Amino acid sequence: MANNEVHDGPGNPGRRRFLTATTVVVGAVGAGFAAVPFIKSWNPSARAKVAGGPVTVNVANLVAGQILGGDVAWRGQPVYVIKRTPKMLEMLPQMDALVADPKSQNIDQQPKYAQNEHRSLKPDVLVLIGVCTHLGCAPELHSEVKPEPFDPDWKGGFFCPCHKSKYDMAGRVLKSQPAPANLPVPPYHFEGDSLVIGIDPPGAA
Repeated sequence: MANNEVHDGPGNPGRRRFLTATTVVVGAVGAGFAAVPFIKSWNPSARAKVAGGPVTVNVANLVAGQILGGDVAWRGQPVYVIKRTPKMLEMLPQMDALVADPKSQNIDQQPKYAQNEHRSLKPDVLVLIGVCTHLGCAPELHSEVKPEPFDPDWKGGFFCPCHKSKYDMAGRVLKSQPAPANLPVPPYHFEGDSLVIGIDPPGAA
């Protein structure tokens, strides 16, 4: 009697070829799925793209002596935007003898167009990275000229409560502070009532 059964043993070459082909196909599909996250990692995430891009802020309603409300950040760092009064600006030359870098000669701390007495494009609008140059804490604005618990002769400016560093109303660090440098000024320019942080003014050197 004829034997029509297909043998499953290791000696069956047809079955071996089928199993080999199936394994290769399944393995290739699995490798493809596994590679998707790896290939995606070559492309920057949406957050990474936004982190380095310019940030636009409306400054039409800036209030003198206060930091612009809301969360303003550029490259993951807080940005302080303050409108200074004429009195605050008049105080800056008086601070020259008290600050460590009165002429902002540390070129890494501000663009060339902000290397002036008020450290800004417009004298009344100050734009700073709000990170203490000591250990990265967040300095607080104390804009009024009045005695403060941390300084009885306070002339207005920024105070870092973490390690007691003090800066004037141009973000210049006072002498003999834990912080070694002025608060940085980011690249920025104005477009009408908008402040664009992250891009220098057209034609800036």
